[in-house]
Amino acid sequence: MRPLTEEETKTFFTKLSKFIGRNIQHLIDRPDEPYCFRLHKDRVFYVSESIMKKATSVTRDKLMSLGICFGKFTKTGKFRLHITALEYLAQYAKYKVWVKPNGEMPFLYGNHVLKAHLGRITEDTPENQGVVVYSMSDVPLGFGVTAKSTGDCRKLDPSGIVVLHQADIGEFLRNEDTLV
Repeated sequence: MRPLTEEETKTFFTKLSKFIGRNIQHLIDRPDEPYCFRLHKDRVFYVSESIMKKATSVTRDKLMSLGICFGKFTKTGKFRLHITALEYLAQYAKYKVWVKPNGEMPFLYGNHVLKAHLGRITEDTPENQGVVVYSMSDVPLGFGVTAKSTGDCRKLDPSGIVVLHQADIGEFLRNEDTLV
């Protein structure tokens, strides 16, 4: 468990800012207690400093997880967000997409959000922007990247892709052995 290097921090914050923008500041400067990001076995964890100090007494090979796993670095150095970060992405998301009830199951099975399944979308959402996908009852289902801007979505045919799938809460079942 170690702090992120300068390059890792830049890569991680670039990816995270695609989804929550300047709200990254709210993750670090919390009113209850200070939190930080730590790297352990190529995974980035969001952990309170008090728990992090207690975890230093555990050896690295025995430590499995620490705090909330936000994602992992690939072998090529890119960062991939995990579904375990959804709670914080949903809380601070700049852009949101709501899917109709008939579009929830296809999204939870790993498919993209189609125009026919789109219930609402945040105004002025640009193309290639990170969005959190919600059900119509405001339950966060996952996240992805917009394939079209809000204006282009209005002109799209019903079978056109609006949001490219990245992660959904169905991954807790599909990938339970490799998540952490």
